[in-house]
Amino acid sequence: MEASATTKSLTMTKKPIESLGWIDNKWEKIENLYVPICDRGLQMADGIFETVLILNGEAKLLEEHLKRWNKSADKLGMLPPPDLDWLKPVIEKGLQITSIKNGSMRLNWTRGNNIHRGITISKSAQVKEKHRFWLELHSCEPSFNPLDTLISQTERRNAYSSLSTCKTFAYNQGIQARKEAHDLGFDDAIILNTDGEVCCGTTSNLLVHRENEWLTPRNISGCLPGIMRGMGIKKGLFKEAIINECPKENDQWLLINSLSCHPISRVNERYLKPWINPKELWEKLLIKI
Repeated sequence: MEASATTKSLTMTKKPIESLGWIDNKWEKIENLYVPICDRGLQMADGIFETVLILNGEAKLLEEHLKRWNKSADKLGMLPPPDLDWLKPVIEKGLQITSIKNGSMRLNWTRGNNIHRGITISKSAQVKEKHRFWLELHSCEPSFNPLDTLISQTERRNAYSSLSTCKTFAYNQGIQARKEAHDLGFDDAIILNTDGEVCCGTTSNLLVHRENEWLTPRNISGCLPGIMRGMGIKKGLFKEAIINECPKENDQWLLINSLSCHPISRVNERYLKPWINPKELWEKLLIKI
């Protein structure tokens, strides 16, 4: 892949680059890159993405993320997104330009431009070359601070929707649930499903330490099959269970994703004893079997 003038300029800069994007074979600062206003991802949230941890300059659990990405694309009738062989040199170049050691990488895949009005998927939108890919790199540190959480009273996860198992652009529900929590003085929200079963956080999976075992909401609850959650199940550390919104005595709850593992110090007005070392648990999940 040849370096553009912009890429050479970014590589030569002495200032640390906190964020960087790639689209149409061009690296640029995030704020200088654009997608057309007719892109279905922009217009209708008709796109999927993966957020990958960058730790010590390495994209962690990348293959697991790409498997979920492909599974989501297939479920939504999209063409397969870029594969590992195609992505590796692009990612390596981005990390080289930015010198990011710890951060996040977002991989985006949309159905491309909406040629006609309406939500119908045209034949042209089912051609892979019409799909659109872009990548974002951001410098950030993993987070492990305790959170106060609210059980959302306004948002419910649809346990019967295929969309619940895909990481799509449509994050409005999580946005509204977190806003509800912030308005009432909480850090984040926990969302129930349409049957009243605890499902997930706004951007994280839920873990409950109860009677010396780790429980997590069932796949059929409508929770997103998170990568870290999946690693815990695969390693035999977590077990799926029906979880009620009222914590039991001595419960310890956490919210976990690829970039964080937050002990929960409060659920509504119920105070919990936060898990002491969330980082240790989180790091254990990064090790492949």
